[in-house]
Amino acid sequence: MNKFRYTILLALLVFSIQFSFAGNPDRQGQAGAGQLLMNPWARSAGLHSIATSNVMGVEAMRINVAGLSRITKSEFVFAHTRYLEGTDIGINAFGMAQKVGKSGALGVSLMSVDMGEIDVTTTDKPQGNGSTFSPSLFNLGIGYAHMFENKVSVGILFRAISESTADLSAFGFGIDAGVQYVTGPQDNFKFGISLRNVGSPMRFSGEGLSEQAPNPEQSLPYELTLSQRAERFELPSALNIGASYDFIFSEKNRVTLLANFTSNSFSQDQIGGGLEFALGDMFMLRGGYKLDFGQIADDGERPPVYTGPSAGLSVMVPVRKESSTKVGLDYAYRLSNPWGGTHNIAVRITL
Repeated sequence: MNKFRYTILLALLVFSIQFSFAGNPDRQGQAGAGQLLMNPWARSAGLHSIATSNVMGVEAMRINVAGLSRITKSEFVFAHTRYLEGTDIGINAFGMAQKVGKSGALGVSLMSVDMGEIDVTTTDKPQGNGSTFSPSLFNLGIGYAHMFENKVSVGILFRAISESTADLSAFGFGIDAGVQYVTGPQDNFKFGISLRNVGSPMRFSGEGLSEQAPNPEQSLPYELTLSQRAERFELPSALNIGASYDFIFSEKNRVTLLANFTSNSFSQDQIGGGLEFALGDMFMLRGGYKLDFGQIADDGERPPVYTGPSAGLSVMVPVRKESSTKVGLDYAYRLSNPWGGTHNIAVRITL
């Protein structure tokens, strides 16, 4: 089993190194389905989504699906996000994770982005013609993770992606895969690799791409309806490599130091670090900082929307004394430039 475990780690590490140097700066900004890079979960958002090595349960399906197996029995999370305060964009999400057998876990996550009402504009009425439309962005993920000897967890997730308006739609599939490795005298060193959003290109189609044009035969009095073909776009694939170390001061007090590197196929690479303080599983306080490689190089480009710090906290309480069922509240805030930052809040139920 040890040989199998190390073979998995070596293969993923070699693949990740190749992937991290495979990016092309000329492709920046060419991907679509940006919803796949949004994080609706408050715990990992409080760490700027850098918890590749130690994320677990429902939130692992957005960061590193391998952590899905690190739950006791069942977990349910309901989350709402006020995305980039001032844009009137909201995100609603639900996730559930269920232990399967002794070492496996199955999870389902749903996320929907509410873009609000947008005015319909035309060439004749650029200020709006009085009607509105509301884009629909939705994705559904189904994942499975398995733990080997409580040391190595591997997972895979299949995600369906849908984007549409009243007369346009696009649909695609993506795959996430990941691994987590735990070692140390108290299992306090963790290492993780995840590859996200690898899948089929998407293309918009529908009546919105049709237009009326004059008939080339001038003797015929009617116009022709022409259908345009939209260009395909890729998913925003990304590779995450992270490590963390738990400083355990007592049975209930823990401080975790995290570091993470993200290689984006269609944007600048990123590095980040964070700290999390935990008083058992009842109270947790966390903070993170993410930096774009473009900022480090000072190449004159506009910094990303999320630049700088993030912070969050969690409170978990049992429903009654000596009960294993607990209810918790998670909150996170991420500074953004421009706009007024992003607020995440979630209700968590563990069995």
